[in-house]
Amino acid sequence: MEILDVLTDMAKTGRLGPVFSGAEWNDVTAALGEPWDIGTMSRNRRWPRLFAYGDLELSVCRCRKVSLVCVQTWRDVVELPPSLVGGTGTFPAGLKHADIVSALDKASCPWEPYPPLTFGDQCSLVAIPTKANFTFEIPEGEEPVLNVMGLPGNGHDT
Repeated sequence: MEILDVLTDMAKTGRLGPVFSGAEWNDVTAALGEPWDIGTMSRNRRWPRLFAYGDLELSVCRCRKVSLVCVQTWRDVVELPPSLVGGTGTFPAGLKHADIVSALDKASCPWEPYPPLTFGDQCSLVAIPTKANFTFEIPEGEEPVLNVMGLPGNGHDT
């Protein structure tokens, strides 16, 4: 599987295997094992916490549900759990805006520009079926490069 296939499928379905907004944390760890514990998202509380499986980052609320899913793509390579994506789980980064748009169009996944996250040296688009967001950095004089892809939260916040 290629990284464009992974991201396009996430944009169409709102999930990557057992990982989706609202998933039970026990189900995720049963399928993927223990993640890296990045830490709390607040100085004053233990929850919500941020966890990672390589470049797949998950915010988990205190009632142990996944509340946010994103794939960091700004590094040199993108590492995802091999059990979910096959092979080594390692992919080249540096995905261009045109690559993402082409992959979404090829997969019949409608999208539109996302003005709230388009300003300065970044632009953004949203996949209509799931509201998955693709945010790009625009290096000076170059084509936009994917920085992060995220699935929206499900509104659950405890």
